[in-house]
Amino acid sequence: MKRKKKVNWTAILFVAPNLVGFMVFILLPVIFSLVVSFTDFNVFKGLKGMKFVGFDNFVHMFEDRWFLAALSNNLKFTLITIPIVLMVSIVLSTILNNKVFGKNIMRALIFIPYISSVVAISAVWMMLFNPSQGIINQMLRSIGIENTPSWLGGIHWALPAIMIVSIWMGLGYNTIVYMSGLQSIDKCLYESAQVDGANAIKTFFHITVPMLRSTTFFLLITNIIGSFQIFGIINIMTDGGPGTATTVMAQYIYIAGFRYNKMGYAAAMAWFLLILILVVTMIQWKFQKKFEKSM
Repeated sequence: MKRKKKVNWTAILFVAPNLVGFMVFILLPVIFSLVVSFTDFNVFKGLKGMKFVGFDNFVHMFEDRWFLAALSNNLKFTLITIPIVLMVSIVLSTILNNKVFGKNIMRALIFIPYISSVVAISAVWMMLFNPSQGIINQMLRSIGIENTPSWLGGIHWALPAIMIVSIWMGLGYNTIVYMSGLQSIDKCLYESAQVDGANAIKTFFHITVPMLRSTTFFLLITNIIGSFQIFGIINIMTDGGPGTATTVMAQYIYIAGFRYNKMGYAAAMAWFLLILILVVTMIQWKFQKKFEKSM
């Protein structure tokens, strides 16, 4: 006789709240947003007034100058901030991994911006970037630079200012992750390098950097995803301005959906952003595998 498998109701009861939460707050909204992206959905008109428009929303994106400006700003932001964050973080983690005076305090100071309130950080940096009374411009004037940047109020300086804040905020997380990766490197490699007469720079480039490949790849993916999701500091510090100087994808999706009530168009842009991130991630995975095979 075959024994009937008993249903473990206790396990099901424990899993059920998470499953229901996933379906209600993640799965159903994702499916709904996909459906809405092919419509002209408007909150005021409701579902009854919703009309199917096919791929019109997706076609309109590439005719929309505001969207193209947001995409361009996002690409600039990603291509500039991520290499700087990764390079500075790996150097900082290497320094802090050695016997340095006050390294525990330095670790805490580096990590604090990452866990601090975005609102508080934005408020502080807005004061620092103040064109007339900000500390940054006062320091520039003290060294003889009279034509100081207007920073958040200037078309050419607003995005670099946001980049500076973002890099500063991201250093803590990336440095800590690199430091955890350094713990897995065999110390015998460094000892052998010292015996062979390698200096600190050669050791860094020939041992530390290659051995942290997997950590760098992980951080590269997470930073790229994060760079396309940046919203808080831009919304608070510049609101996407002046003009479209600091408007990025997440900011424009918010503007289209909640200010202009174009939910269908906003959903289409959100799906485009998701596909873009997936494509970039897949390309990275492919190059990573090829690189590992060639080593």
